[in-house]
Amino acid sequence: MNSRNTRGGLVLAILSASLCACASGPRGPSNEIIARALQGAPGEAQPSTIVATELAYARAAREDGLIDASRAFAASDAVLHGRNGPVPFAALSDVPNDPANTTEWGPRVVVQSCDGALALSQGRFRDADGMVGNYVTVWTRQQDASYRWSYDVAGRDDPQPAPRPPAQEGDIVVTAMDAVEGLVATCGLSDGLAARPTLVPDSGSEGAAQVSRDGTLQWMWEHRDDGTKRIVADYFFEGEWQRAIEENLASPIEE
Repeated sequence: MNSRNTRGGLVLAILSASLCACASGPRGPSNEIIARALQGAPGEAQPSTIVATELAYARAAREDGLIDASRAFAASDAVLHGRNGPVPFAALSDVPNDPANTTEWGPRVVVQSCDGALALSQGRFRDADGMVGNYVTVWTRQQDASYRWSYDVAGRDDPQPAPRPPAQEGDIVVTAMDAVEGLVATCGLSDGLAARPTLVPDSGSEGAAQVSRDGTLQWMWEHRDDGTKRIVADYFFEGEWQRAIEENLASPIEE
């Protein structure tokens, strides 16, 4: 059995439409599917809760506009990583909302600390210009048990994938589907936690790392001189530290 598909004991039964070159855009699963996944997720760390929050966020962006939706789902200390580096989202409070200028997205991987307090999601997006790319969002659990995004970064594919040829009369079109993979860190095992590798930005690059309060998940952002960004996340699973997410984003979403 593939170890990548069994880490954390959970591969979510939630499906979202793939944003690969052949897909039209992300579509969230039904509320019934989300409810079933939530009921089946054990313990405090439930990646399906992050998926449900992401899908609600994306739905709000389509209905209310991206800026208003971002404000509604942002933590008080939320940071947006743009072309010049991370900036407090609160500093962008005067940016006008444009309901017609929305970005669609869907998660593919969610990794969560054992205690559920910190999570990262990685997925695909399609922006208002029709460009596709990858994103990473950090989610922090609030006092009311809800999740709010505290860090967000995205970058367009470079080069962009070739457009999908238009369907011809008589063609059978099947939408590509991806399972959202949920990775949950292992609790306890203090000896292994003490061996946590240190995440350090490359020489000459700006960056910072964060470790979850229970020590089972760590992540780092890095901003290079050429404007590219790197995000990595490691989690502790069954006595070993494993890489859950590694993204090198060649171009910022706003370009």
